[in-house]
Amino acid sequence: MTDTQRNPTILCISTYEKGQPFMKEAARLGADVLLLTVDKLEHADWPRESLTKLITMPEQLTPEQVLNTVAYLARTNHIDRIVALDEFDLEVAALLREHLRLPGMGESLTRNFRDKLAMRVSAKQKGVPVPEFTGVFNYDDLHSFLDSVSGPWLLKPRTNASAIGIRKIESPNDLWPILDELGDLQSHYVLERFVPGEIFHMEGVTWNGKILFGAPYKYGKPPMQTMHQGGIFSTRALDRESSDALALAAIHQQVIESLGLVSGVTHTEFIKSEADGSFYFLETAARVGGAHIADVVEFASGINPWVEWARIEVATLLNMEYTLPNLKHQYAGSVICLARQEHPDTSTYDAPEIVHRLSRHHHAGLILRADSAERIEELIGQYTHRFLEDFCAIVPPPDKPTA
Repeated sequence: MTDTQRNPTILCISTYEKGQPFMKEAARLGADVLLLTVDKLEHADWPRESLTKLITMPEQLTPEQVLNTVAYLARTNHIDRIVALDEFDLEVAALLREHLRLPGMGESLTRNFRDKLAMRVSAKQKGVPVPEFTGVFNYDDLHSFLDSVSGPWLLKPRTNASAIGIRKIESPNDLWPILDELGDLQSHYVLERFVPGEIFHMEGVTWNGKILFGAPYKYGKPPMQTMHQGGIFSTRALDRESSDALALAAIHQQVIESLGLVSGVTHTEFIKSEADGSFYFLETAARVGGAHIADVVEFASGINPWVEWARIEVATLLNMEYTLPNLKHQYAGSVICLARQEHPDTSTYDAPEIVHRLSRHHHAGLILRADSAERIEELIGQYTHRFLEDFCAIVPPPDKPTA
């Protein structure tokens, strides 16, 4: 319980430079915000005027070492809420909540939004369509899966993000050498049927188990293809009355209910099968979408998922009701790529729908907004081709996440 004589305190954990709008809004609403990050990000662009305290730690600490760091911090600082701002901090945040007996997602529930096997099991149990899958445990079960489920298949790390570490398996004989290579790590993978199709995502806001906001978007190339082969990342809002948008809203509702989220924001991905036109659940995360998706959502709807997440956390702390702000009903999309140039010049891209130009080392990016989904689709199609010629650089995919 928070002491009524002091401000509620939120400890934010982020080993990546992100979440500034969250921290600003939480502080604006009266919370004391503590930020725990890694040493190399001590001088990053954090909203220092919004932080009560900035604490750094070495990289590659074990969860137990992070726990000791936070327990030491708690000796002189009240901590009422712990928020992981990045995908890779969710598990340690859950461990800390369990240890300090704080509200929020514990370790078991967090697995539904972090562990690709756990989320598939929970979703399938509630009738959500998912591609056929199996855990990598018993070899007889793996043989049966390969015999009964037609390939190709995907071998996915259960707890990585951004398509990192995913391998495509073309024939059953290809799997076993990879498992031998993985050794004791193989149980940390899930094997599933590869479903060709287009990838969609829903950006959601949930309060007390009810989805208040769900914005449907479609990627250009699948993120796995962009990660492994390079190229242009793009996403665009769907026409809200389209059959795809309505179908996504229905399966998104199923997913969030099946995984047990009470309150928070989510980024959830689906695939529309080329074979049967049906949507299948791929994965979800209890966080804001990356790759400037939050900015795209804000330009289209007027709400920023980071800000709404902060408002939800503070409302929960203070036992207040949360309500979604009034929404705008426009459409937005983005085109982003690694650039050959250190500071790419996008000035020749001059459509009046351009509302933001990415300013980031060796990246080119535009965010567009219009009154119709069709106009956004048209511009993204044009600009994707131009970005390939003007800017696009390709580097090998990482084997593990990098800040």
